[in-house]
Amino acid sequence: MQHQPSPENPRRLSALGKVSLGSSDLYYSAKVLITTLVLTVEVGALVQNAVTKADGIPASAPPHEVLDHVIDGIKDAEHAQYLYERIERVETRKQAGDPNPLSVKVSRVIPAGTGIAKITLGPDGKPSDADAYRAELDKLLKSLAWAVETGQPQREAYQKVQKKQKDRDDLIEATRKAFLFSYLGQETRGDRTLSKYKMMPNPLFKPTNRATSIFTRIKGSLWVDDAAQQLARVEGEVTDDISLGLFLAKVYKGSRFSQDRYEMAPGLWLPSFSQYDFDGRKFFSSFSVHERTFYSEYKRIGSPAEAIPQIQSELSRLNSPKSKPTSD
Repeated sequence: MQHQPSPENPRRLSALGKVSLGSSDLYYSAKVLITTLVLTVEVGALVQNAVTKADGIPASAPPHEVLDHVIDGIKDAEHAQYLYERIERVETRKQAGDPNPLSVKVSRVIPAGTGIAKITLGPDGKPSDADAYRAELDKLLKSLAWAVETGQPQREAYQKVQKKQKDRDDLIEATRKAFLFSYLGQETRGDRTLSKYKMMPNPLFKPTNRATSIFTRIKGSLWVDDAAQQLARVEGEVTDDISLGLFLAKVYKGSRFSQDRYEMAPGLWLPSFSQYDFDGRKFFSSFSVHERTFYSEYKRIGSPAEAIPQIQSELSRLNSPKSKPTSD
Protein backbone atom coordinates (compact mmCIF):
# COMPACT_ATOMS: atom_id res chain seq x y z
CA MET A 1 0.00 0.00 0.00
CA GLN A 2 1.45 3.35 -1.00
CA HIS A 3 0.70 6.06 1.53
CA GLN A 4 2.31 8.23 4.19
CA PRO A 5 4.19 5.88 6.50
CA SER A 6 2.59 5.48 9.89
CA PRO A 7 4.29 4.31 13.07
CA GLU A 8 4.40 0.63 13.87
CA ASN A 9 1.31 -0.83 15.49
CA PRO A 10 1.17 0.94 18.89
CA ARG A 11 -1.13 -1.69 20.34
CA ARG A 12 0.66 -2.10 23.63
CA LEU A 13 -1.26 -0.66 26.54
CA SER A 14 0.89 0.86 29.29
CA ALA A 15 1.40 -1.84 32.27
CA LEU A 16 -7.45 13.25 20.61
CA GLY A 17 -5.12 15.79 17.09
CA LYS A 18 -6.27 19.20 17.25
CA VAL A 19 -6.51 21.27 14.07
CA SER A 20 -6.50 24.89 15.23
CA LEU A 21 -7.97 27.24 12.65
CA GLY A 22 -8.21 30.21 14.96
CA SER A 23 -11.58 29.67 16.66
CA SER A 24 -13.53 26.96 18.41
CA ASP A 25 -16.13 26.92 15.61
CA LEU A 26 -13.49 26.33 12.96
CA TYR A 27 -11.76 23.68 15.04
CA TYR A 28 -15.04 21.84 15.65
CA SER A 29 -16.00 21.98 11.97
CA ALA A 30 -12.59 20.70 10.87
CA LYS A 31 -12.82 17.93 13.45
CA VAL A 32 -16.27 16.96 12.18
CA LEU A 33 -14.88 16.93 8.66
CA ILE A 34 -12.55 14.02 9.30
CA THR A 35 -14.34 12.25 12.16
CA THR A 36 -17.68 11.97 10.43
CA LEU A 37 -16.00 10.81 7.26
CA VAL A 38 -14.09 8.12 9.11
CA LEU A 39 -17.25 6.87 10.77
CA THR A 40 -19.24 7.04 7.55
CA VAL A 41 -16.85 5.02 5.47
CA GLU A 42 -16.49 2.43 8.19
CA VAL A 43 -20.24 1.85 8.22
CA GLY A 44 -20.58 1.68 4.45
CA ALA A 45 -17.62 -0.55 3.79
CA LEU A 46 -18.27 -3.01 6.58
CA VAL A 47 -21.88 -3.49 5.58
CA GLN A 48 -20.94 -3.94 1.94
CA ASN A 49 -18.20 -6.36 2.93
CA ALA A 50 -20.45 -8.34 5.25
CA VAL A 51 -23.50 -8.65 3.00
CA THR A 52 -21.65 -10.58 0.26
CA LYS A 53 -19.14 -13.36 0.88
CA ALA A 54 -16.00 -13.84 -1.22
CA ASP A 55 -17.72 -16.47 -3.39
CA GLY A 56 -20.58 -14.11 -4.18
CA ILE A 57 -23.14 -15.90 -2.03
CA PRO A 58 -25.25 -13.53 0.07
CA ALA A 59 -24.31 -13.59 3.73
CA SER A 60 -26.79 -15.08 6.17
CA ALA A 61 -27.15 -11.97 8.35
CA PRO A 62 -29.69 -9.46 7.01
CA PRO A 63 -28.02 -6.19 5.96
CA HIS A 64 -29.88 -4.07 8.50
CA GLU A 65 -28.75 -6.34 11.33
CA VAL A 66 -25.14 -6.13 10.15
CA LEU A 67 -25.43 -2.36 9.88
CA ASP A 68 -26.88 -2.06 13.37
CA HIS A 69 -24.02 -4.16 14.76
CA VAL A 70 -21.37 -2.08 12.98
CA ILE A 71 -22.87 1.24 14.06
CA ASP A 72 -23.00 0.05 17.67
CA GLY A 73 -19.31 -0.86 17.47
CA ILE A 74 -18.40 2.52 16.02
CA LYS A 75 -20.28 4.34 18.76
CA ASP A 76 -18.52 2.22 21.38
CA ALA A 77 -15.14 3.18 19.91
CA GLU A 78 -16.08 6.88 19.91
CA HIS A 79 -17.18 6.75 23.54
CA ALA A 80 -14.00 4.88 24.47
CA GLN A 81 -11.96 7.97 23.62
CA TYR A 82 -13.36 9.44 26.85
CA LEU A 83 -11.94 6.50 28.80
CA TYR A 84 -8.44 6.08 27.32
CA GLU A 85 -5.47 8.34 27.87
CA ARG A 86 -2.78 8.58 25.21
CA ILE A 87 0.30 10.45 24.01
CA GLU A 88 -0.20 12.82 21.08
CA ARG A 89 2.69 14.18 19.01
CA VAL A 90 1.58 17.02 16.72
CA GLU A 91 3.98 18.10 13.97
CA THR A 92 3.18 21.33 12.12
CA ARG A 93 4.68 22.11 8.71
CA LYS A 94 4.65 25.16 6.46
CA GLN A 95 3.97 22.96 3.42
CA ALA A 96 2.64 19.41 3.33
CA GLY A 97 5.78 18.00 1.74
CA ASP A 98 8.32 19.69 4.00
CA PRO A 99 10.68 17.04 5.43
CA ASN A 100 11.11 18.80 8.79
CA PRO A 101 8.33 20.27 10.93
CA LEU A 102 8.25 23.92 11.99
CA SER A 103 7.08 22.90 15.44
CA VAL A 104 6.50 19.75 17.47
CA LYS A 105 4.11 19.59 20.42
CA VAL A 106 3.88 16.46 22.54
CA SER A 107 1.10 16.07 25.08
CA ARG A 108 -0.25 13.50 27.47
CA VAL A 109 -4.00 13.53 26.83
CA ILE A 110 -6.14 12.38 29.76
CA PRO A 111 -9.95 12.15 29.90
CA ALA A 112 -11.30 13.95 32.96
CA GLY A 113 -15.01 13.23 32.93
CA THR A 114 -16.36 16.59 31.78
CA GLY A 115 -13.35 17.47 29.65
CA ILE A 116 -9.96 16.41 28.33
CA ALA A 117 -6.70 17.41 30.03
CA LYS A 118 -3.55 17.99 27.98
CA ILE A 119 -0.24 17.97 29.83
CA THR A 120 2.74 19.25 27.84
CA LEU A 121 5.68 16.87 27.49
CA GLY A 122 9.14 17.24 26.02
CA PRO A 123 9.98 16.22 22.42
CA ASP A 124 11.01 12.79 23.72
CA GLY A 125 7.57 12.22 25.24
CA LYS A 126 8.85 12.67 28.80
CA PRO A 127 8.20 15.53 31.24
CA SER A 128 10.76 18.27 30.61
CA ASP A 129 10.04 20.04 33.92
CA ALA A 130 9.32 17.72 36.84
CA ASP A 131 7.81 20.44 39.05
CA ALA A 132 5.54 21.73 36.30
CA TYR A 133 4.47 18.19 35.49
CA ARG A 134 3.53 17.49 39.10
CA ALA A 135 1.62 20.77 39.21
CA GLU A 136 -0.39 19.74 36.13
CA LEU A 137 -1.19 16.36 37.69
CA ASP A 138 -2.34 18.17 40.85
CA LYS A 139 -4.66 20.32 38.73
CA LEU A 140 -5.96 17.21 36.98
CA LEU A 141 -6.59 15.51 40.31
CA LYS A 142 -8.64 18.49 41.46
CA SER A 143 -10.66 18.39 38.23
CA LEU A 144 -11.32 14.68 38.67
CA ALA A 145 -12.35 15.21 42.30
CA TRP A 146 -14.77 17.91 41.16
CA ALA A 147 -16.15 15.63 38.44
CA VAL A 148 -17.12 12.85 40.88
CA GLU A 149 -19.24 15.18 43.00
CA THR A 150 -23.00 15.19 42.49
CA GLY A 151 -23.95 18.86 42.60
CA GLN A 152 -25.89 20.88 40.05
CA PRO A 153 -22.74 22.21 38.30
CA GLN A 154 -21.54 18.65 37.75
CA ARG A 155 -24.94 17.56 36.42
CA GLU A 156 -24.98 20.46 33.98
CA ALA A 157 -21.42 19.71 32.82
CA TYR A 158 -22.22 16.04 32.21
CA GLN A 159 -25.38 16.99 30.37
CA LYS A 160 -23.25 19.00 27.95
CA VAL A 161 -20.94 16.01 27.44
CA GLN A 162 -23.90 13.70 26.90
CA LYS A 163 -25.42 16.12 24.38
CA LYS A 164 -22.16 16.25 22.46
CA GLN A 165 -22.00 12.45 22.38
CA LYS A 166 -25.65 12.25 21.28
CA ASP A 167 -25.03 14.77 18.52
CA ARG A 168 -22.09 12.68 17.34
CA ASP A 169 -24.18 9.49 17.50
CA ASP A 170 -26.95 11.19 15.51
CA LEU A 171 -24.37 12.27 12.95
CA ILE A 172 -23.19 8.68 12.64
CA GLU A 173 -26.78 7.58 12.06
CA ALA A 174 -27.16 10.23 9.36
CA THR A 175 -24.22 8.80 7.38
CA ARG A 176 -25.98 5.57 6.37
CA LYS A 177 -26.83 6.91 2.92
CA ALA A 178 -24.14 9.53 2.39
CA PHE A 179 -21.70 7.59 0.16
CA LEU A 180 -21.50 4.99 -2.57
CA PHE A 181 -18.70 2.42 -2.34
CA SER A 182 -16.86 0.40 -4.98
CA TYR A 183 -14.62 -2.54 -4.11
CA LEU A 184 -11.12 -2.08 -5.61
CA GLY A 185 -9.18 -5.12 -4.34
CA GLN A 186 -6.98 -6.30 -1.49
CA GLU A 187 -3.70 -4.98 -0.10
CA THR A 188 -1.54 -5.86 2.87
CA ARG A 189 -0.35 -3.94 5.93
CA GLY A 190 2.21 -5.95 7.83
CA ASP A 191 0.69 -9.39 8.28
CA ARG A 192 -2.89 -8.11 7.86
CA THR A 193 -5.04 -8.26 4.71
CA LEU A 194 -7.03 -5.11 3.92
CA SER A 195 -9.85 -4.60 1.44
CA LYS A 196 -9.75 -1.29 -0.42
CA TYR A 197 -12.86 0.66 -1.39
CA LYS A 198 -13.43 3.76 -3.50
CA MET A 199 -15.82 6.24 -1.91
CA MET A 200 -17.96 8.81 -3.73
CA PRO A 201 -20.84 11.01 -2.54
CA ASN A 202 -24.29 9.54 -3.04
CA PRO A 203 -26.16 11.95 -5.37
CA LEU A 204 -29.45 10.92 -3.74
CA PHE A 205 -28.28 11.88 -0.23
CA LYS A 206 -30.17 14.86 1.23
CA PRO A 207 -28.25 16.72 3.97
CA THR A 208 -30.33 17.76 6.95
CA ASN A 209 -27.92 20.34 8.42
CA ARG A 210 -24.58 22.04 7.82
CA ALA A 211 -22.60 19.17 9.32
CA THR A 212 -24.16 16.52 7.08
CA SER A 213 -23.76 18.80 4.03
CA ILE A 214 -20.00 18.20 4.35
CA PHE A 215 -20.55 14.65 3.07
CA THR A 216 -21.57 15.96 -0.37
CA ARG A 217 -18.14 17.56 -0.82
CA ILE A 218 -15.84 14.63 0.00
CA LYS A 219 -14.47 11.70 -1.94
CA GLY A 220 -11.74 9.23 -1.09
CA SER A 221 -10.62 5.69 -0.39
CA LEU A 222 -10.64 3.42 2.61
CA TRP A 223 -9.07 0.18 3.72
CA VAL A 224 -10.89 -2.34 5.92
CA ASP A 225 -9.13 -5.05 7.93
CA ASP A 226 -10.67 -8.26 6.62
CA ALA A 227 -10.18 -10.38 9.74
CA ALA A 228 -11.43 -7.78 12.22
CA GLN A 229 -13.87 -6.03 9.85
CA GLN A 230 -12.69 -2.68 11.19
CA LEU A 231 -11.48 0.48 9.53
CA ALA A 232 -7.69 0.42 9.04
CA ARG A 233 -7.13 3.57 6.96
CA VAL A 234 -9.05 6.35 5.23
CA GLU A 235 -7.95 9.03 2.78
CA GLY A 236 -10.23 11.90 1.85
CA GLU A 237 -10.22 14.90 -0.46
CA VAL A 238 -12.46 17.97 -0.42
CA THR A 239 -14.13 18.22 -3.85
CA ASP A 240 -15.72 21.66 -3.39
CA ASP A 241 -15.17 24.58 -1.01
CA ILE A 242 -16.67 24.01 2.46
CA SER A 243 -17.98 26.99 4.41
CA LEU A 244 -17.26 27.05 8.14
CA GLY A 245 -18.05 29.26 11.10
CA LEU A 246 -21.22 30.95 9.82
CA PHE A 247 -19.64 31.33 6.37
CA LEU A 248 -16.83 33.49 7.77
CA ALA A 249 -14.28 30.93 6.62
CA LYS A 250 -13.79 28.26 3.99
CA VAL A 251 -11.78 25.09 3.52
CA TYR A 252 -10.80 25.04 -0.12
CA LYS A 253 -11.31 22.34 -2.70
CA GLY A 254 -8.28 20.07 -2.87
CA SER A 255 -7.69 19.96 0.89
CA ARG A 256 -6.83 16.45 2.04
CA PHE A 257 -6.78 14.34 5.17
CA SER A 258 -6.04 10.77 6.19
CA GLN A 259 -6.11 8.55 9.24
CA ASP A 260 -4.69 5.16 10.24
CA ARG A 261 -6.30 2.98 12.90
CA TYR A 262 -5.11 -0.08 14.79
CA GLU A 263 -6.62 -2.33 17.43
CA MET A 264 -5.57 -0.73 20.71
CA ALA A 265 -7.56 -3.10 22.92
CA PRO A 266 -9.62 -6.19 22.07
CA GLY A 267 -12.21 -5.10 19.52
CA LEU A 268 -11.34 -1.42 19.88
CA TRP A 269 -9.72 0.30 16.89
CA LEU A 270 -8.44 3.82 17.57
CA PRO A 271 -6.29 6.30 15.61
CA SER A 272 -2.54 5.86 15.43
CA PHE A 273 -1.88 8.60 12.86
CA SER A 274 -3.80 11.51 11.32
CA GLN A 275 -2.72 14.02 8.69
CA TYR A 276 -4.50 17.26 7.79
CA ASP A 277 -3.54 19.39 4.79
CA PHE A 278 -6.11 22.18 4.65
CA ASP A 279 -5.96 25.43 2.72
CA GLY A 280 -8.63 28.06 3.02
CA ARG A 281 -9.75 31.52 4.03
CA LYS A 282 -10.68 33.02 7.39
CA PHE A 283 -12.40 36.41 7.16
CA PHE A 284 -10.20 38.14 4.56
CA SER A 285 -6.97 36.24 5.19
CA SER A 286 -5.80 32.91 3.81
CA PHE A 287 -4.63 30.09 6.06
CA SER A 288 -2.93 26.75 5.70
CA VAL A 289 -2.99 23.86 8.15
CA HIS A 290 -0.45 21.10 7.61
CA GLU A 291 -0.41 18.86 10.67
CA ARG A 292 0.54 15.27 11.37
CA THR A 293 -0.55 13.74 14.66
CA PHE A 294 0.87 10.51 16.04
CA TYR A 295 -1.11 8.73 18.80
CA SER A 296 0.56 6.17 21.06
CA GLU A 297 0.60 4.56 24.49
CA TYR A 298 -3.14 4.21 24.86
CA LYS A 299 -4.10 3.19 28.36
CA ARG A 300 -7.54 2.80 29.85
CA ILE A 301 -7.88 5.26 32.72
CA GLY A 302 -11.66 4.96 32.99
CA SER A 303 -14.16 7.26 34.62
CA PRO A 304 -13.08 10.01 37.06
CA ALA A 305 -13.74 7.67 39.99
CA GLU A 306 -11.42 5.09 38.41
CA ALA A 307 -8.83 7.68 37.36
CA ILE A 308 -8.41 9.34 40.77
CA PRO A 309 -6.51 6.49 42.51
CA GLN A 310 -4.27 6.09 39.45
CA ILE A 311 -3.30 9.76 39.41
CA GLN A 312 -2.89 9.75 43.20
CA SER A 313 -0.56 6.78 42.94
CA GLU A 314 1.46 8.46 40.21
CA LEU A 315 1.77 11.64 42.25
CA SER A 316 2.85 9.63 45.26
CA ARG A 317 5.63 8.01 43.25
CA LEU A 318 6.74 11.36 41.84
CA ASN A 319 6.71 13.08 45.21
CA SER A 320 8.43 10.29 47.10
CA PRO A 321 12.03 10.98 45.98
CA LYS A 322 11.52 14.70 46.43
CA SER A 323 10.18 14.30 49.96
CA LYS A 324 13.15 12.21 51.06
CA PRO A 325 16.31 14.28 51.48
CA THR A 326 19.44 12.60 50.19
CA SER A 327 22.38 12.09 52.54
CA ASP A 328 25.78 13.49 51.69
